[in-house]
Amino acid sequence: MVKINYQKQLDAVIAGLHGETPSLLLHACCAPCSSYVLEYLSDYFRITLFYYNPNISPEDEYRKRVEEVKRLIAALPVKNPVSFLEGNYDTDRFFALAKGHEDEPEGGERCFSCYALRLREAAQAAKEGGFDCFTTTLSISPYKNAEKLNAIGAQLEKESGVRYLYSDFKKKNGYQRSITLSTKYNLYRQDYCGCVFSKAERDRRLKVQNFSTQKGQPVENLPI
Repeated sequence: MVKINYQKQLDAVIAGLHGETPSLLLHACCAPCSSYVLEYLSDYFRITLFYYNPNISPEDEYRKRVEEVKRLIAALPVKNPVSFLEGNYDTDRFFALAKGHEDEPEGGERCFSCYALRLREAAQAAKEGGFDCFTTTLSISPYKNAEKLNAIGAQLEKESGVRYLYSDFKKKNGYQRSITLSTKYNLYRQDYCGCVFSKAERDRRLKVQNFSTQKGQPVENLPI
């Protein structure tokens, strides 16, 4: 099976704009992941950053990430304007989809359902707002499945009638650039994805690391 190069698909879309500046609803997961994507895409699109992440817990963590995204938008120099739109913090929707998948490791079906939840809301917001296209910053993370994200986006494009912008923002050193920009703007870089399950896995890994440090045992040799 031939692996799709989503960056080349995005390059082709940008090359075909011919000076036009379409409107883009960009679902954002956090400020660090948004930094490079905004820097990159704001040259070609009028962006509304859509913050819809009902998976994030606790609420004070959610609010902290919202404020960081707003601060980034205010600080980052961009060619075309970037605005902000916050979705509902409806955590019940996330916990409903996670039911029965609580014990799955990160990167499995629970995460895929979470991708779909957030992208579906973005597609709906893009349709209601009359945007030309939509996409998400999620693919910049090395821990997120770009193939799955783009497959979900393709399906939602058919359902909503709004063009999905295929992407894999890890390409072109996007992830490394996001780290550089995070340092430059002193962005809060969270150490877990956002949900209670990823936080529990983070805590478990820290416990293993602390134990290994005390015992002088390399972390990589421990099952986690």
